[in-house]
Amino acid sequence: MSKQVIDFITDPRYVRRAREQRTIAAMLRMYCHAHGHGADHDLCPDCARLLDYATRRLERCIFGDAKPTCANCLVHCYSADLREQMRIVMRWTGPRMLKRHPILGILHLLDGRRPSIRLPEKPQKSQKV
Repeated sequence: MSKQVIDFITDPRYVRRAREQRTIAAMLRMYCHAHGHGADHDLCPDCARLLDYATRRLERCIFGDAKPTCANCLVHCYSADLREQMRIVMRWTGPRMLKRHPILGILHLLDGRRPSIRLPEKPQKSQKV
């Protein structure tokens, strides 16, 4: 039985990363406004910086459109301090997402139940004897 390796390319048929980007943006907006960081509809500089960082991480994800949710990912691409900030934001907004953004919240929960994929194995280096 051969193992199936998923290509890590962006395919226009998949919309998971775009939806995950919308979910992260919605979470950050909710968190920022509820904690009095931003004015009107703008994010505060710290939340805007975190959103920009998360966007870049999503765009450069090695899994491409087969990307699992960050909680299930084998590769943690966030720096330690920004990962902690994002964890705080997600922990606060998680229970509130179902009320404010029910579709995004439910789809994110379903994505989290998907099995994570493995990275392709690195080719073995030939040993010289």
